[in-house]
Amino acid sequence: MALLLIPQYFFVKLLEDYPQFVETYYSNGLYVYVSKMFRFTLGWLPFSFGDLVYAAAGFYILRWFYLNIKRLKSDTKQWFADVFSVVSMLYFAFHLFWGFNYYRLPLYKSLNLEPEYSTEQLVKVTENLILEANNLHLKITKNDTTKVTMPFSKSDILKLAPDGYEGLKKTFPNWEYTPRSVKKSLFSYPLTYMGFSGYLNPLTNEAQVNAVIPTIKLATTATHEMAHQLGFAAENEANFIGCLAAINHENIYFNYCGYTFGLRYCLNEIYRRNPDLHKQLMGTINVGVLKNYEEVRLFWDAHQNPTEPVFKSFYSGFLKANKQVKGMESYSYVVALLVNYFEEK
Repeated sequence: MALLLIPQYFFVKLLEDYPQFVETYYSNGLYVYVSKMFRFTLGWLPFSFGDLVYAAAGFYILRWFYLNIKRLKSDTKQWFADVFSVVSMLYFAFHLFWGFNYYRLPLYKSLNLEPEYSTEQLVKVTENLILEANNLHLKITKNDTTKVTMPFSKSDILKLAPDGYEGLKKTFPNWEYTPRSVKKSLFSYPLTYMGFSGYLNPLTNEAQVNAVIPTIKLATTATHEMAHQLGFAAENEANFIGCLAAINHENIYFNYCGYTFGLRYCLNEIYRRNPDLHKQLMGTINVGVLKNYEEVRLFWDAHQNPTEPVFKSFYSGFLKANKQVKGMESYSYVVALLVNYFEEK
């Protein structure tokens, strides 16, 4: 079993060069049935089954090492064979149940979008996003200086979030989201101090959302994780689809979250290119919108700690190992998709 890790590795590396094959036969083929099977089986549970599996696995691994540490010297060969047998099985399950999606066709190719954009295009789309965000903000608050407060509980937001994909499937039928399986993570507090808003469990296909984050951030976090469930592994693509799902939702609060979500990434890119222009555009945004941004920023500032960079560095390495060469920066590459999609629209 341990030796099977070697051919598995080379098979995965081989598939990296055939994204169209992965797109056709895995992402739009086998994976569709695998993901629906898991969501149908586990989606009805009110708690995260995957988190319980992680907890049990963590306990078992620590116990195994404690009980078998002496074998490392007396039975070295078999000790490593046992360890790599488990690694081999997990490597197989990870890729079969979800991981091959890292090697599918890039979304910009599937949607026939350009991969690059000019500063002029970026500014034009950003100005339109500001108009939409400001208009939605005023419709909700009736006051341009009051921040938006979601009128839903966090549980209600998770129930409502999948409805955004109902609106989105009119344009993208393949992005239909059923059955539903988005849940609060049992590890929300640890996730907060690690600096993460949510994650997809690749072994159970459950979308996990950090239930501690500000409510205003929960809607797009949920739609982002659901995009991962649909097989879009790249973080920029999940951001893009999650943004569109919120914008196409029937609820105005979700629309607001979607537009401000996309706007924040565009503003960050403008600041990187032209700080003076960024300052000018910031002056056109309703004060209440900026207060929502500040609410989220203050939340993360309050939970910064020495371990956060370590966890993010580890996850960045994981992303780089799975064809996201920018690591954690991959999240921000959503701007190219947003600019070219909205400009075309």
